[in-house]
Amino acid sequence: MTISADIENGAPATSAPPFDEGMAELYQTLLVPILFAPYATEMAIAADQSKPGSVLELAAGTGALTRALRATLDPPTEIVATDLSQAMIDIGAPTVTMSRTHWMHADAQNLPFAPEMFDLVICQFGAMFFPDKVKAYSEAERVLRSKGRFLFSTWDSLSVNDFASCVDECLAGLFPSDPPDFLRRLPYSYFDPGAIKAQMSSAGFEAVTCDRLELTSVAASAHDVAAAFCQGTLLRGEIEWRAPERMSEIVDEVAERVEARHGTRPSGGMSALVVAGRVS
Repeated sequence: MTISADIENGAPATSAPPFDEGMAELYQTLLVPILFAPYATEMAIAADQSKPGSVLELAAGTGALTRALRATLDPPTEIVATDLSQAMIDIGAPTVTMSRTHWMHADAQNLPFAPEMFDLVICQFGAMFFPDKVKAYSEAERVLRSKGRFLFSTWDSLSVNDFASCVDECLAGLFPSDPPDFLRRLPYSYFDPGAIKAQMSSAGFEAVTCDRLELTSVAASAHDVAAAFCQGTLLRGEIEWRAPERMSEIVDEVAERVEARHGTRPSGGMSALVVAGRVS
C-alpha cells in the first residue's frame, strides 16, 4: 500500500493545543523568518544526506521545515507533514501544494501509520512539547524502515538565545511577583545531551548524536521580535492572564528593550541541538 493510501485511511488526532488562527498567522509571519527559517535550511540539508524516499515530519507547525524539505529533497520524495494544531495546518498547507506533499492532523505520541512506512522521521523544535518524549520517539522508531533515521532539533538554553532571553528578562521585570515562564518552562527547557541520548536509546535508536548548531537571527524591527514572542507563541496566554488589557503596551515595552540591546534592525545569536539516531 502506498503512503498516500495509508494517509487516506488514517485516524485523526483526538486533541489539539490552544493555537488559534490569529496566533498561527503571527507565528508564520513573524516567528518563522526570525527563528525557524534559518534552522529549516540546515535541517533540510541534513535530511538530504540519506536521500530518503519517504519522510514523516512531526510538529510541522506552519511548514517552515516542510517548505525547506520540498525545496531540497529529490522531487520524487514523498513528504507527510503532521501537526497537532489544525490552526497551524490551515496556515501551512496552502504554502506547500506540490505533489507528493501531504498534510495531516496527528499526534506524535500516537501516530496513525503502519510500522516501517518511512525512511526518515524529522521534527524541528517540536520535541520540547511532547509530554512523553520516549513514547513519541518510540512511535518514530515504529514507523521507520530498517536503517531509517530520526532527526530533530531542540533549542539550547535560554541564556544562549539572545532574542528569547531578552524577551524573558523584560517580562520578568514587568511582572516581578509572577513572571511569565512559558519560554524557560517549555521551548527552552530541553537541552541536556545526556538525557536526550538516554531517551533516544530507550526508544530503540542506535548511534545517537547530539550536536550544537549556532546561527544568527535577524529581524526587520525590534517590534517584530516583541510581537513574535508575545503574540505569536503560547506566551500570549500567560501575558493576557496577567494583564488582559495591556498587550499592546507590553509589546511596546519589550520592543524598547530589544532595540536597546540589539539595535533597530536586531541581530542576535541562536543556539540549538540537532539530534540524530537510526534504527537497526
